[in-house]
Amino acid sequence: MEQRALQFEQGPIRPPSEAGSLLIRVTRNCPWNRCAFCSTYKGQKFSRRSLEEIKADVDAAKAIADRIREISWSAGDGGAVTRRVMADMWQDPQVNDCFGSIALWLAHGGETVFLQDANSLILSTDSLVEILGYIKTQFPHVKRITSYARALTLSQKTVEDFKRLKEAGLTRLHVGMESGSDAILRMIQKGGSAAHIIDGGKKVVEAGISLCLYIMPGIGGRQLSRENALECARVVNAINPDFVRFRSLYVKRGSPLWQMTEDGAFDIPDEDEIVREIRLFIESLDGVTTTLVSDHILNLLQEVEGKLPEEKQRMLGVIDAYLNLPEEDRLMFQLGRRGGALITLAEFHRPGVKSRLTAAKREIEQEVPGGIPEYIKEMKRRYI
Repeated sequence: MEQRALQFEQGPIRPPSEAGSLLIRVTRNCPWNRCAFCSTYKGQKFSRRSLEEIKADVDAAKAIADRIREISWSAGDGGAVTRRVMADMWQDPQVNDCFGSIALWLAHGGETVFLQDANSLILSTDSLVEILGYIKTQFPHVKRITSYARALTLSQKTVEDFKRLKEAGLTRLHVGMESGSDAILRMIQKGGSAAHIIDGGKKVVEAGISLCLYIMPGIGGRQLSRENALECARVVNAINPDFVRFRSLYVKRGSPLWQMTEDGAFDIPDEDEIVREIRLFIESLDGVTTTLVSDHILNLLQEVEGKLPEEKQRMLGVIDAYLNLPEEDRLMFQLGRRGGALITLAEFHRPGVKSRLTAAKREIEQEVPGGIPEYIKEMKRRYI
């Protein structure tokens, strides 16, 4: 393969937990593409990539990985991806961004792969088995292969399908559940129901594939906040997935949900209301061994994560410690968290932190129209 051909196609997003994974694009964009909160694929046409295209990308990724290892050995770094190796690599004028992606992957161990884009499981089971097998052939050291999938798509496959995929090398599925409420799912045009989530999720779990569900605290608005918490808990209790990840609501300008907000049809909950919703959700979980994960910057209380049931009371305690703060202190913590000065609630109580945040608050109130609330909105917008 010629050096100029060493490149492969990559999609726009992947889960935060797959930041160090090799990205192999098996479909382009989203086959549904109507969710009211999402703007990632709007205006883009969905398509399935051919097996030939996908295999060519895998071949290119392998060739790039082999070339980077050669550079490392030549530099005396024994195959490791060091700063010296990276510097040497970028001296080659034929090197492109794909080399950077592979170097990052190798630096993370080179053992995980993520199949893009939004719903790889829409491909036939036979095609997916062939793709997984080819990846494992070219990269036999890979230990984990994961993908996004829609709940409706999962419900249309059988347990035997998932067992075949597991045997071929698929280890985890990331599913945007968003809510367990049918009323909310209809409102946000999710294109599926709680029954689909439960049916598909149970099949995945039965087949032995790790399942990660994503829920969106706040997606019911103020009107359906309680329903969102309780129905999400009901669905999780029915499935018992390995992971549930929080993705607190952020309404992006230009999305259909933004227009609903502008029209007065959707009332965005504030930070404290979302925290209370998360508390009710956790409190309502029962009989599951799920691990809750808060690995996104939009989650105010990032330390509210842990394995159930043993860490349930600790997580509720963190939430209660926040909610029991005076209103002014809660606002100060929000300022520190959104401004990047704080990660955990414990940091807020360190000596000198509150005084520094108070000074920052005064400065922001003088310089930013709308004060702290508008500043926080702007910070969250930059994260997205």
